[in-house]
Amino acid sequence: MSADAVTLTPDRNMRLAEKKGTGSGKKRISRDQLSVNIVGAVFVGIFALLCVIPFYLIIVASFTSEASLIKDGYPILPRLAELSIQSYELCLKNPTAILKAYGMTIGVTGFGTFLAVMLATMTGYVLSRKDFPWRNQFSFFFFFTTLFNGGLVPWYLMCTRYLNLKNSIIGLILPLMFSVWNMIIAKSFMVGIPAEITESAKIDGANDITIFVKLILPLSKPLIATLSLFSALAYWNDWYNCMLFVTNEDMFTLQYYLQRILGSAEAMRIVAEKSGIALPSVPLEGMKMAMTIIATGPIVLLYPFVQRYFVKGLTIGAVKG
Repeated sequence: MSADAVTLTPDRNMRLAEKKGTGSGKKRISRDQLSVNIVGAVFVGIFALLCVIPFYLIIVASFTSEASLIKDGYPILPRLAELSIQSYELCLKNPTAILKAYGMTIGVTGFGTFLAVMLATMTGYVLSRKDFPWRNQFSFFFFFTTLFNGGLVPWYLMCTRYLNLKNSIIGLILPLMFSVWNMIIAKSFMVGIPAEITESAKIDGANDITIFVKLILPLSKPLIATLSLFSALAYWNDWYNCMLFVTNEDMFTLQYYLQRILGSAEAMRIVAEKSGIALPSVPLEGMKMAMTIIATGPIVLLYPFVQRYFVKGLTIGAVKG
């Protein structure tokens, strides 16, 4: 073999190096890209830390004595001498009532979320169909109801005197069962589903219910996850409807039950101060933090299950390029 045959030129060396790099599956990152990644990671990390700090302070404050909270505020690093579980003892003094409130809230949230999601998706699907001639009129009607209403007093009288929602579970579910905003989200999402899917299913003999259940809903998982989260948060945090329609203590929801405890403690403190009666110190600030942990703990566990769909759900209805 001649010397020319075994001599490798610089160009050939570079080509061989590129082939080896490509074959190994490793992609080299430029300095600019690496700098952008580092800055982005630092920025996202700082933002995530800022989001976690308030929740951390709530947890610490719920285990801190009332005197320390009033004197020093919310501590970043709690001191062992100032730790106290008095706030939780007062909030959980009647565990049976707490469990009943939890059960009522879980039942109302689960059943109400299911009905709210189904109603929003069904309405959005109908209004997204181009072969529905009155879709614009119905859309305007739903939008118009968000601008005007009959007022609180007529609505309350209608619900209590004519619909008999007093001390009824329906009174906790019905007012939040239909959300125009959720319906608009569902409509915007389903407009993006190709019409050829429904047309081909109709040619095969499928009716609208079959198309909706077997074709539209499986394609709408991001939508369902997003609407489920929105509806579950609305039902879980609702105390206003319970205050209006429920007088039976066995039907109190968790939020309203905790609000009554805090309101009673605050009222006792005010009366004691004005009358000069010495009462044991009630940790109002600590109770607020403890109630926050008790009320928000379970609903926080819902986020990991819908996280994979939530980001996509937030972009529903965005303009596509």
